[in-house]
Amino acid sequence: MSKKSIIARNTKRQRMITHYADLRKQLKAEGKWEELDKLPRNSSQVRYRNRCKLTGRPRGYISDLGISRIKLRDLALYGKIPGMTKASW
Repeated sequence: MSKKSIIARNTKRQRMITHYADLRKQLKAEGKWEELDKLPRNSSQVRYRNRCKLTGRPRGYISDLGISRIKLRDLALYGKIPGMTKASW
């Protein structure tokens, strides 16, 4: 489980990205790089990190489900994900 401050920082970045998205797109299209540099750093899409919705784990993220590989395995093992079962042969 990640620290709550790290998860909160990431959600704050996500809010800033959505807030400045139109302005950043407009400035890039017009080529106004100086004005683009004056925007907050966290308003850039590159600084956002995909994290597991359940634990906040940054690595092993499965984008289709929004959870990490470890939680996917646990949920599949207990039958919490419809249509997914553990392979055995």
